[in-house]
Amino acid sequence: MPTDSPSPPPRLTAIRGSAISFSGNPFHLPARACFIHHADALILIEDGRIRAFEPYDPARVPAGVTPVHYENALICAGFVDTHVHYPQVQMVGSFGEQLLAWLERYTFPAERAFADPAHAEMAARVFFREILRAGTTTAAVYCTVHPHSVDAFFAESERFNTRMVAGKLLMDRNAPDDLRDTVERGYEESRALIRRWHGNGRQHYCVTPRYAGSCTEAQLDSAGALLREHDGLFLQTHLSESPDEVAWVRDLFPARSSYLDVYAHAGLVRPRAVFGHGIHVSEEEFCTCHATGAALAHCPTSNLFLGSGLFRLFDALDPRRPVRVGLGSDVGAGTSFSALRTLGEAYKVAALRGDALDALRAFHLATLGGAQALHLDDRIGRIAPGYDADLCVLALDATPFLAFRTARCESIEDLMFVLMTLGDERTVRATWVAGECVYDASRLPDPFRYPGSPEGE
Repeated sequence: MPTDSPSPPPRLTAIRGSAISFSGNPFHLPARACFIHHADALILIEDGRIRAFEPYDPARVPAGVTPVHYENALICAGFVDTHVHYPQVQMVGSFGEQLLAWLERYTFPAERAFADPAHAEMAARVFFREILRAGTTTAAVYCTVHPHSVDAFFAESERFNTRMVAGKLLMDRNAPDDLRDTVERGYEESRALIRRWHGNGRQHYCVTPRYAGSCTEAQLDSAGALLREHDGLFLQTHLSESPDEVAWVRDLFPARSSYLDVYAHAGLVRPRAVFGHGIHVSEEEFCTCHATGAALAHCPTSNLFLGSGLFRLFDALDPRRPVRVGLGSDVGAGTSFSALRTLGEAYKVAALRGDALDALRAFHLATLGGAQALHLDDRIGRIAPGYDADLCVLALDATPFLAFRTARCESIEDLMFVLMTLGDERTVRATWVAGECVYDASRLPDPFRYPGSPEGE
């Protein structure tokens, strides 16, 4: 009689070090009531998920397991980027212009290069190494109109085993001829990509109309049809980034009461929908986002770089009708992949509006808040039993000055604030994805490693 082969033993890993996490939202609850800090923590990982997060006790370490000990560091959940354009890696730091002119001068020429599949594969490799270097483990990502740009992106994500949300641009007007699709082609190409990638491992497909100005009403309706036909899809687009854009969209859709109403009419305002920027929105639009579970992505480095305006973070998160808000790097209008640098700019934007973004709320925004914006907070954004072991290790001595400054912090809040105002990608010592260390700054000459490749790539 044949017998069942025994199950392989679980893969156990232990990490030790100072660590922080969140059990709730400090914008809505007393911050200390939903903040967890273990000065010396034990994180047990089994088969890519966290089994325990508790104060370190050597008796709790499984036999035969030697903890990876990160000294003079702070461990947190991997950062979540809720709005970023991977095809724009080659144009970060391009001079000036405001939004609409900037798209014409820089963005469209950069995206035209993705007609070449080899270029898309190269850009995906660059993008993933930069976000992992910055400690980001999940992102909502815009590809280009070319379906193979999505294939290249998800294929590289699959190699690293990252949990990613991404999709092909839908864009059938107000763009160069070679970057436009049609309603029919956009729908069919998106359907094929959904079948190929959505739910494949840790990959999630995101229906991605670029923004209302680049889509006819028929194409927005087609995007809504895709969402209705397939369970669990995501939706991402842009909303009210600049005053000129808002006025233009009003002219393009005169029958709609607001920019958000353009999307609502097509069935796009819903859970797992993320609207980038949302700077110039009304109270009614905030209320609609709250009621539907739609989220806004706050992109401070981009908004400052293009002079688009100051996002009303504390208005959006008003506990009387809170909107889900995540952090977005928005590269390439944004100027850094680093969540730490992005938080530093978010602090300044809040300050210019008369608000104070403290460190606990800021780190929540970059971790669990981003997961909540994506409706993935049941699996990422926290260090907690049952959650994916996506982790970021921040070195307190990444530079001589950072070592000098962090040594003089008197509380964990002080330390976190210093990290978000003085830190950058150099501060990230290691990035773990599903229980595997895929980036280690000390692992030279190549700090990156695909899971299952002990000798490197």
